[in-house]
Amino acid sequence: MTITVAHIQPIIAILAGILILVMPRLLNFIVAIYLIAVGVIGLGLFRHLS
Repeated sequence: MTITVAHIQPIIAILAGILILVMPRLLNFIVAIYLIAVGVIGLGLFRHLS
């Protein structure tokens, strides 16, 4: 299985969800990192991965 940009967002969401369940205090940081990652991916800065 090759991992493309389309696979990165669900993987990040699953990891963020697990971390939030384990350590609720990390919620602000996880949401901020997730939003930054989604923005960078949305801008197409990782096009070389696909």
